[in-house]
Amino acid sequence: MFKAPSEIARAPIPPETREPEPRHQQVLTTAGAASPHAPAAPALAPVKRRDAYFDNAKYLAIVLVAVAHAWEPVMDGSRVTRALYMVVYTFHMPAFILVSGYFSRSFDMSPAKVKRLVTGVAVPYVLFETAYSLFRRYAGSDDVEITLLDPLFLTWFLIALFVWRLTTPLWRSLRHPLPVALTIAVLASLTPGIGDDLDLQRVLQLLPFFVLGLMLKPEHFELVRRREVRLLSLPLFTGALLFAYWAAPRMRLGWFYRSSSAQELGAPWWSGAVMCLAMFGCALLLTAGFLAWVPRRHLWFTVLGAGTICGYLLHGFLVKGAGYLGLFDRYAWLSGPAGLVLVSLVAAGAVTALCTPPVRRALRFATEPDMNWAFRRVPAGRDRATR
Repeated sequence: MFKAPSEIARAPIPPETREPEPRHQQVLTTAGAASPHAPAAPALAPVKRRDAYFDNAKYLAIVLVAVAHAWEPVMDGSRVTRALYMVVYTFHMPAFILVSGYFSRSFDMSPAKVKRLVTGVAVPYVLFETAYSLFRRYAGSDDVEITLLDPLFLTWFLIALFVWRLTTPLWRSLRHPLPVALTIAVLASLTPGIGDDLDLQRVLQLLPFFVLGLMLKPEHFELVRRREVRLLSLPLFTGALLFAYWAAPRMRLGWFYRSSSAQELGAPWWSGAVMCLAMFGCALLLTAGFLAWVPRRHLWFTVLGAGTICGYLLHGFLVKGAGYLGLFDRYAWLSGPAGLVLVSLVAAGAVTALCTPPVRRALRFATEPDMNWAFRRVPAGRDRATR
């Protein structure tokens, strides 16, 4: 079973990995006076426009995911790197998942939404789970079993997103969805043996972040982008780094991965509830601090936010490939300060390149397959009537 520490939380951004719901520009009207007897000019179709803020957030989150994965093979012996790793792992996937939940608010069981869920999440999971299994078997010389029930490395996020989004109508109908989701996460942290299939332990422990995203409104993001929040985030991250430096040699990394129960980590059963709630609170604070510093305007990397699914799914081949080739063992100096800087820059540059439009277009057959042949065509009016 492929359960290396690196398999956890990759991930952007994964945030959501799909494109955010588009904003619509105001419909243009014809200029000049029209004759009262002339036929009305047809309204122009609204122009779709992406939100630069969320594209920036997705890109920056996926960079943190890739860099943290690249740190794993070289951080042993460096207390500072381990502390940085712990801080990043506390919030990078929760931030990605929260944004995913925010853009899943409109999901219902209408045919169009179900089709997009299957083609945009389920099919990529099947393809990349198979690809990672074959890659590990032939590149890593490991006779790993090919199965869709035990996600390898970072593919867990796709199956988790499928489950979370499929249950969205339920969470939207509850009076108090977040307390219910937190209760489920706590119970999961106390129950050993439930994470073997579909990484269910991680799906349940990270569920509250998705549910919280479903509850958020645009004004909540306006609150975290205030100047006061940005200023407060500076001592927050400073305190988090200092605490992580102290805890680095004392705390097991399994708590950050959220893929094991307390008993499986060799801790008392009750510590699962304490750590689950504590990690949720810490992740929420650091996520708010992270989102407070995300630029609002269009920058050079904003366009890359639409391709984070490609960066997320592909960068794992580079990290694992380097490990299979023995690069991290062969060049021990990579564990030193200069090596860690180099590894970070290479990881950030590689995931940036993998998020570019050409890569996204080339990979569309796997991440955004059309598959009209597999679905019955539903008239637009009937589809709207089911919403």
